[in-house]
Amino acid sequence: MTGLRFGYGTNGFSNHRLGDALAVLADLGYDGVALTLDHGHLNPYRRNVGRRVDALGKRLARLGLSVVIETGARFLLDPWHKHAPTLLHDDRATRIDFLRRAVTIGADLGAQAVSFWAGVKPFDVDDTTAWQRLVDGCADVVTTADEHGVTLGFEPEPGMLVQDIADWRRLHAALGGPAGFGITLDIGHCRCLEDLPVPDCVTAVADHLVNVQIDDMRRGVHEHLEFGTGEIDFPPVLAALEQAGYHGLVAVELPRHSHAAPKVAADSLRFLKNAARREG
Repeated sequence: MTGLRFGYGTNGFSNHRLGDALAVLADLGYDGVALTLDHGHLNPYRRNVGRRVDALGKRLARLGLSVVIETGARFLLDPWHKHAPTLLHDDRATRIDFLRRAVTIGADLGAQAVSFWAGVKPFDVDDTTAWQRLVDGCADVVTTADEHGVTLGFEPEPGMLVQDIADWRRLHAALGGPAGFGITLDIGHCRCLEDLPVPDCVTAVADHLVNVQIDDMRRGVHEHLEFGTGEIDFPPVLAALEQAGYHGLVAVELPRHSHAAPKVAADSLRFLKNAARREG
């Protein structure tokens, strides 16, 4: 019997009310959710957000669901530009404020981690400036997270300033190696662009692994696919997570599948449990 705990990302339930999505996932047998802060589910800028967070915490407890906070909402901060502003933009203070709000919400919900990423380098920002902005912005978020006792998971994302494990190591070192600044590892991304086999990617970051996203993917193509439709052999990956001693959520990341969310979620959990039984 696998000791892994499976979750599902709410960005794959964008057509559902949050309460309904949570109920569906609990009924299916998921252990938790990766909650993306966004307009439709939990907007950190709403006036009554404190009451909503309190109610959400009670509902998660009743349903027996753990939670990770994700911050990849596409148009929450800017209705015109996807994911903007990032930590690399001139107006990065908006992103820092958002991440601080996410940390506070994560603390209130007892989240396993708050996950975030670098963003794509703006065309009019040079490499040195972009990197320094990233380091400074992350340092600000680390300070807030330390104050609230929250673990941060920084995700390498294809096409962004920090896109692979080596980039994450460079950033971690630039920040002075803070204990609360871990890595969010997307299993699909490992197949997409890392040189190591996917299980070896897990082993390589085992000491810093605080959050796992899981999906299928093909080499060189950043497209989150349903399990069994890409190129990843999952039993060895799940075995590597077990051997790494990872106890957090392994959350399905299928943000473009909301149109069939209950079925995709059910199929995904069935696939992962079958794969876990075939570990090795």
